[in-house]
Amino acid sequence: MSARAPRYTLTAIALHWLMAIAIIATFLLGLTMVDIPGITPTKLKYFSWHKWAGITIFGLACLRLLWRLTHAAPAYASPMPAWQHAAAHLAHGLLYVLIFAIPLSGYFYSLAAGVPVTYLGIWPMPVWIAPDPELRALLKLVHYWLNMLLLGVFVVHVLAVAKHQFIDRDRTLQRMLP
Repeated sequence: MSARAPRYTLTAIALHWLMAIAIIATFLLGLTMVDIPGITPTKLKYFSWHKWAGITIFGLACLRLLWRLTHAAPAYASPMPAWQHAAAHLAHGLLYVLIFAIPLSGYFYSLAAGVPVTYLGIWPMPVWIAPDPELRALLKLVHYWLNMLLLGVFVVHVLAVAKHQFIDRDRTLQRMLP
């Protein structure tokens, strides 16, 4: 087994796990709310919560990106083949793109549907586009497929972590544990 791997900062670790929990919860809430038939008070409440969570995730993503740009990631715990290193960079880059693109696509989907967004029921968010049924339909698909892509990348990420933890035993996971 290799020596103890350098770790991420406590801020990076906190942002990682907070965002992971928020994204999983928001994804599951999204699946739940769209399966509720008709327009009910519960469904409307879930849609509001989903939008609030999306805005919160977007804000956390901004903080996380700023932190990452000013704090280098620690070196990997052990040498990896070049293809694994490239795959890790690609997956992390894609995750960063998705944590911004998904909330934005949902926000613009709401606006295109003619539904303004009010964060926490208190702060109206800017309305940057007018209602547009054709754009609404497109953004609904974009939001859905970006989420499915996120699910796929998430599964690959978790499987890669499991491989490093249980097969390679290289302590890669310990870099991101509190």
